[in-house]
Amino acid sequence: MSVIPAEASNNDLADNQSESDTELVLQCQQGNQHSFRQLYRRYSSRVRSTLYQLCGAEALDDLVQEVFLRAWKGLPQLRQAAQFSTWIYRICWNVASDQRRNLQRQRSFNSKLKAETDSLSLQNSKSQAPDLMHLHYQDIIQRGLQQLSFEHRAVLVLHDLEDIPQKEVAQILGIAVGTVKSRLFHARMSLRQYIQQQGEML
Repeated sequence: MSVIPAEASNNDLADNQSESDTELVLQCQQGNQHSFRQLYRRYSSRVRSTLYQLCGAEALDDLVQEVFLRAWKGLPQLRQAAQFSTWIYRICWNVASDQRRNLQRQRSFNSKLKAETDSLSLQNSKSQAPDLMHLHYQDIIQRGLQQLSFEHRAVLVLHDLEDIPQKEVAQILGIAVGTVKSRLFHARMSLRQYIQQQGEML
């Protein structure tokens, strides 16, 4: 069930200006989805602009949707309805911060994995200059990660990069510990095989 509209009609825009944020928030807290759609139309362009400045154009639509999904879920706990504007921007910042951390973790993981595979890659290419090989590592690792399913990549990142115990990874992802172990094994094996294959092709 979506509470986020694709676009606004002229009547909707007229309604959008007829009630204050406070009135709309109070109606939302009673389950009124139409009121939330009005808030969405009132703030979506500002949220989009803020996220664009913070995160750029990549995944912008998804980030905007995440802001308003969090807002819808959190509205029942919003005690000061008049502070909706400040609150929605705080959510916007949190979403942007999460996105930035995710990108930083991805880059950190790539660098860490690169260091761990340097020795293996050099062994598979003794006839080539190491400096030349290093130029290919980052791209190879990135492509290798993209070959993994999201589920396998998530387990690999959480356990190997974040050093989160397998039991806690299982709780985070809502799967069994045995599933974590299996996915971790297959993710490592698949990534290692991909890197080895690329090394042999160079």
